[in-house]
Amino acid sequence: MKTPHTISAATAGTWTLGDLTVNRIGFGAMRLTGGAAFAHDGPPGDRGRAIAVLRRAVELGVNHIDTAAFYFSRLRSANELINSALAPYADDLVVSTKVGPARDASGGWAESARPDELRGQVEENLRQLGRDHLDVVNLRIMGQDSISEHFGALSDLRAAGLVRHLGISSARPEHLAQAREIAPVVCVQNRYGIDAPDGQEMLRACAAHGIAFVPFFSIAGEGREAGAVRTEHDQVLAVARHHGASPAQVRLAWILHQGTHVLAIPGTGNPDHLADNVAAGALRLTASELRLLGTVANGGATKTP
Repeated sequence: MKTPHTISAATAGTWTLGDLTVNRIGFGAMRLTGGAAFAHDGPPGDRGRAIAVLRRAVELGVNHIDTAAFYFSRLRSANELINSALAPYADDLVVSTKVGPARDASGGWAESARPDELRGQVEENLRQLGRDHLDVVNLRIMGQDSISEHFGALSDLRAAGLVRHLGISSARPEHLAQAREIAPVVCVQNRYGIDAPDGQEMLRACAAHGIAFVPFFSIAGEGREAGAVRTEHDQVLAVARHHGASPAQVRLAWILHQGTHVLAIPGTGNPDHLADNVAAGALRLTASELRLLGTVANGGATKTP
């Protein structure tokens, strides 16, 4: 897919998070702080380049940015970069964040926040982003079986006007059921991709309830936080060659083909990769190509479409 770097994120269509309409291609801010994700002592990312990437994303029609206060390295904070690049924020820009996990000043992970500590995490995001409310707050679930107390605390913050909409992350179907008993859920963020098919049950549950499904690590696959470090699957390479596209674009296009309620939030600190990711929204896969890519998760034989 030889495309100019002017394809808009709107090409992939839109979805509504509560009363907020977003383009289905968004942007994940995790990698803006430099090096591998959460590598506190790694080389810092170039601040000017990160700010330029954020501004270019908005120019390309991205109006859904995913971030968190715990996305930081020794010298960089994703929230601070977003604030510097995009404030004052456009009326149609939706910034989603996450609470639950906590990191200390040295970058180490602390225990997950207690329900009574979530307000402090929400207020930390508000300060860093320079907002008087948060558009969407996702509760990042850290292995607990019941999330009722935590989600109830966030529901109270929603009632107080600090949070507009709520979601959950790294969740199981029973978590979704628990959350929906307390307050409306507008999105679920889970790991999911061509070679990470475990999210199928949640993908279907979200579709049934009209909830956005927001996969992460869709490009990184097995590389997870370290990025796309694996050898790419032959099926992905074959489809990429057929379209003149990159493997990353094929992975994103496959995600978007899984349902109109699926939102992509690829992240990068590279302006060229950003434009390629956005352009993936214009890539249309055929039924035979989707079947071929489905064999990656199923362990099927490689063949050329």
